[in-house]
Amino acid sequence: MNKVLRRFRSLPIRSRLAMLVAAAVAFAVAAVSVTCWFIVQGKLYDQVNADLEEMARRPGTVNALLQRCTQTPQESTQLFPGRNDYVQAIKEEGAPCVDPNSPGTVNVTSADKEVIKDANRSQGFFRNGTDEDGNAVRVLTVYLGVDQNDSQGVAVQLAAPLKSTQSTLNELALILLLVSGIGVIGAGAAGLAVARAGLRPVDKLTEAVEHVARTEDLNVRIPVEDDAEDEVARLSRSFNSMTSALASSHELQQQLIADAGHELRTPLTSLRTNIELLTRSEETGRPIPEADRKALLASVKAQMTELAALIGDLQELSRSEGQRGERVQVISLEGTVETALRRARLRGPELTITADLQPWFVRAEPAALERAVVNILDNAVKFSPEGGTVEVQLTDGVLTVRDHGPGIPAEELPHVFDRFWRSPSARALPGSGLGLSIVARTVQQAGGQVTLAHAQGGGTVATVRLPGAPTAPPETP
Repeated sequence: MNKVLRRFRSLPIRSRLAMLVAAAVAFAVAAVSVTCWFIVQGKLYDQVNADLEEMARRPGTVNALLQRCTQTPQESTQLFPGRNDYVQAIKEEGAPCVDPNSPGTVNVTSADKEVIKDANRSQGFFRNGTDEDGNAVRVLTVYLGVDQNDSQGVAVQLAAPLKSTQSTLNELALILLLVSGIGVIGAGAAGLAVARAGLRPVDKLTEAVEHVARTEDLNVRIPVEDDAEDEVARLSRSFNSMTSALASSHELQQQLIADAGHELRTPLTSLRTNIELLTRSEETGRPIPEADRKALLASVKAQMTELAALIGDLQELSRSEGQRGERVQVISLEGTVETALRRARLRGPELTITADLQPWFVRAEPAALERAVVNILDNAVKFSPEGGTVEVQLTDGVLTVRDHGPGIPAEELPHVFDRFWRSPSARALPGSGLGLSIVARTVQQAGGQVTLAHAQGGGTVATVRLPGAPTAPPETP
């Protein structure tokens, strides 16, 4: 059985659908055919029974048979002219008394003798039996009374041949079998045709998937009717959405690789040049002046720091949504900003950083949100003049960071959150151009918004709006 199921499951879906349809039709046709055959059989037997009952009710039939069997026979006359029926009388003991015009003797069973014993039986007893030659007959046994000569109960048996009835039933069975076979074959062919028509969109989907796997062309789309709402249409739309998302992701990945390669080229080239100078000095034995040597080493260290920061930013941008979703929790935005402020004060000790923070809880990834706030504060520290002030405020989920630096030109504001974009005036400063891009992505994933704008009186103001969490986390003791 398991082998048959495995073989069935290995068949193409069209073949399986056709076989299932054919099996369902075969079951239905078989049930109807069998029911029809039994109904016709019952009707035919009812007709034979009615004929036998009519024979038994004819006036003089029973008395004539009884006289022939219990008295000296007179001239033999046929009891039922024009019919070829069996007529005989039976007693509790002894051989049956057969009418001389009967075509043969009907074999008597114990059930027939029970009719004689049950003198109160009001109706006759019907059964199927055989005659002495083995021919099938329908038998009616009717109790007559008691023979005065030997005081035995007497019953009359009337039987009709079933040859014509069985022939009719056999012909009906053959016809039903042929019709059922034709119906099953037709149902299988129709099921196969319907399966092919219904699975044609699946074939197109399969071809599209195979094309994508073979060519890596993510621009393939499956045409779907606008008003189609069946499962295949939904599957096609899902496939189109998936390929669109993959194509967009692939394009962003290629752009990220290209931008990263461009950004890495400059620090790597500078780092290679400085290392080659140091190496050549060691190989030739010509020492570099101490001041120049310290400057080269400082440059190498700064470039390595810049590379490390760039690699960290790239890792942050390459993380998938699923990795972030696993770490999201309810956190205190106030506490996150305070932690970021401590780091910002270390990086800009000459600046005055003021903070006015109110409690606010959000759902976000703690490390990512802290990194985003640090990036905003780093930008404010980087572009603030020496001895300047950075103002930080958190009220009702709105975090603002305002510096008093040169500000951002209006034509550059639309690009500040693009990856690797750096203002021409800031390209000489350290940085990878990914900080604000990471900020925008982190805030959007937390369900918020971030903007940069000119501040009144000069400088730039960064505004972050984050929705509050449904419940605050329990306070730690």
